Amino acid sequence: MAKLEVNNIHTFYGNIEALKGVSLSVDEGEIVTLIGSNGAGKSTTLNTISGLYKPRQGEVSLEGERIDQLPAHTIVAKGISQAPEGRKIFARLTVKENLEMGAFIRTDGPEAIKRDIEHVYALFPRLREREWQIAGTLSGGEQQMLAIGRALMSKPRILLLDEPSMGLAPLLVDTIFDIIEEINKQGMTILLVEQNAQVALSIAHRGYVMQAGEIVLHDTAKNLRENEMVRRLYLGEEGL
Repeated sequence: MAKLEVNNIHTFYGNIEALKGVSLSVDEGEIVTLIGSNGAGKSTTLNTISGLYKPRQGEVSLEGERIDQLPAHTIVAKGISQAPEGRKIFARLTVKENLEMGAFIRTDGPEAIKRDIEHVYALFPRLREREWQIAGTLSGGEQQMLAIGRALMSKPRILLLDEPSMGLAPLLVDTIFDIIEEINKQGMTILLVEQNAQVALSIAHRGYVMQAGEIVLHDTAKNLRENEMVRRLYLGEEGL
């Protein structure tokens, strides 16, 4: 059974249908990427999975349990955590306080939370150096590290990443994606939305292509990298 199953979801903004029957799955241990142009519905898909939007039709299931009508904080407690587009860190809190906020729903005690903060610092040594710095004064790359670290602090079973490379210099993009790969190797299941299709398909196991609120293509990452449409529209290769 797939760890995460999205089945025929239709999500609306008022009368505007943003998702038109989206279906996808993420199996345990995978990195699955969702690629497409701006406005295709990628972020809406993640926000529907995480409970920020409720679909009018369709189902979202986690390990066979339907979750699409649950409040967002309950979905976090069930094991789905999101690092949102634009990071959305708590700008007036310190780095450490942001990480502690990521553990807000946990009930396993301060020692366990302290160990997991240390784990985040091991993944992102820059955050340890900035532990007491006000988060709003961090660089864009450091804020992205903090957003991912904060999402990890809820001890998710599935990590949703929304545009982690947005606004970052190429060297920082490589650093962030190296860490995403390392998180996956440590056992984390990841659903990745990413505008940079080249880098997303370089680390993913499988991928889905979205256009205008619909899934139009699904294949292994290797096959998508070799697909003529994907190469022309999303990988910037001309004359194919």
